[in-house]
Amino acid sequence: MTVIDQIRQFAPELTAFRRDLHAHPELGFEEERTAGRIAAALTDYGCAVHRGLAKTGVVGTLRRGRSARAVGLRAELDALPIAELNRFDHRSRHPGRMHACGHDGHATMLLGAARQLAASGDFDGTVHFIFQPAEEGGGGADVMIKEGLFDKFPCDAVFGMHNMPGLAAGKFSIRPGPMMAGCAFFDIAIDGVGGHGAMPESAVDPVVVASQITLALQTIVSRNMPPFDPAVVSVTRIEAGDAYNVIPARCMLRGTARGFTDETMRLIGARMARLAASIAEGFGATATTDYRVIYPPLVNDAGEARFLGDVAAALVGEDNVARDGRRLMASEDFSYMLNARPGAFLYIGNGEGEGSCEVHNPNYDFNDGVLPLGASLWVTLVETRLTRQG
Repeated sequence: MTVIDQIRQFAPELTAFRRDLHAHPELGFEEERTAGRIAAALTDYGCAVHRGLAKTGVVGTLRRGRSARAVGLRAELDALPIAELNRFDHRSRHPGRMHACGHDGHATMLLGAARQLAASGDFDGTVHFIFQPAEEGGGGADVMIKEGLFDKFPCDAVFGMHNMPGLAAGKFSIRPGPMMAGCAFFDIAIDGVGGHGAMPESAVDPVVVASQITLALQTIVSRNMPPFDPAVVSVTRIEAGDAYNVIPARCMLRGTARGFTDETMRLIGARMARLAASIAEGFGATATTDYRVIYPPLVNDAGEARFLGDVAAALVGEDNVARDGRRLMASEDFSYMLNARPGAFLYIGNGEGEGSCEVHNPNYDFNDGVLPLGASLWVTLVETRLTRQG
């Protein structure tokens, strides 16, 4: 019996667990119930369990044989501050919160792997099952590392997986090198001189200045970046004023920037600050830029990406693994773990066609049909990497 056939025998239990997590979403660093359920399951499987890294993080450890080799497998715990629109029975019971990115499925797949590996024990070495809080903007991976994740749980390599709507169930996608963009947030405060809306000559209008800066920021990508180095600069909020007939004294621009290298992220920040300040000065205003990189680019180690692709191909066949999958401008804080240890990240298909829904959407739901496949990928990875003949 294959690994996936063995896991399919307890797939209904995985589905029930995943749907329970979906019904009880928790935001970053608040995943107390979720962490408790996961810790209890890991304990039942016979894992050594450590709690408390990054407040709500959980690490389960399995050891077999005498080998000093060790791998880390990571999944996320947190939900998003989104009001769910689904009407199925396992929809969120907490208004304004939902699992709109599939972290409930990622955590369940990793738990399924822990259960199977604990039962089979067909490896020689150590596996650390890393359940990370606060991926959605909280940088939970960075916090776990700073609090000693890889000191307490040494890993030769670390691996992560994310679902991809639009990619057929049964398929995987991976690529060596940069795979997901780095993310920065920015706030630009433009200070002018307030005045009467009917007498703009007596004021320095920060809204006009903000408009010019918004347009100028688009030239960072079109005129400062090489065409083969993708980047995005998006102003997503413009805030100013309280009345129809009053020119405000301040206007705020807020937004995000994305790029696939640290150099790109630094260049965007430097050009942004210079453009904002110089344009504002030309109008007699001032502009102060707060540009902060939230997540670095996610860069797969070439050798580990090849290895992970081989593991996926062993499960579903080479034709169902995209080894040069597309890069995404979305960001992932697993990038911090890949900066600390060699490793790789891949996508598992969540389904395509009518009914598939993109992540961060109020109608999203994880495809329970891929739970056994994702768990089988982790089991196969461990049994391949930590083979008894190794």
